[in-house]
Amino acid sequence: MKIILTHEVSGLGTAGDVVDVKDGYARNYLVPRGFAIRWTKGGEKDVAQIRRARKIHEIATIEQANEIKAKLEAVKVRLAVRSGDAGRLFGSVTPADVASAIKAAGGPDVDKRRVELGSPIKTLGGHQVSVRLHPEVAAKLGVEVVAA
Repeated sequence: MKIILTHEVSGLGTAGDVVDVKDGYARNYLVPRGFAIRWTKGGEKDVAQIRRARKIHEIATIEQANEIKAKLEAVKVRLAVRSGDAGRLFGSVTPADVASAIKAAGGPDVDKRRVELGSPIKTLGGHQVSVRLHPEVAAKLGVEVVAA
């Protein structure tokens, strides 16, 4: 099935790309969650509009990405969450939690879809988090998870 991506999807493409995926993946995951729309001849006009909107929101140059990377890596991020006696969390830390903690710590505004956790954070302590700022630039920052 041919679809037009409306958001960036890891391993598939960025917003505005026309890709071919299996029918079930498009019908059951991408389209219901708003990550994509079905491709039509009229939908090709939407591709240009999606790409223009993407250019406005994305970091334009590698220099800008490196500046934001330096700001991000200078920020000390602490995240207070509820936990049990053994240091295990009730639930897990999400990319949205990390993005809001970066903003609260005085760092730049980061989109939650750019935060990559690697594996779910379910314990107290220090964890490495990657923030993908540009296709060629990613900032690595430490997140300290403490008990609330």
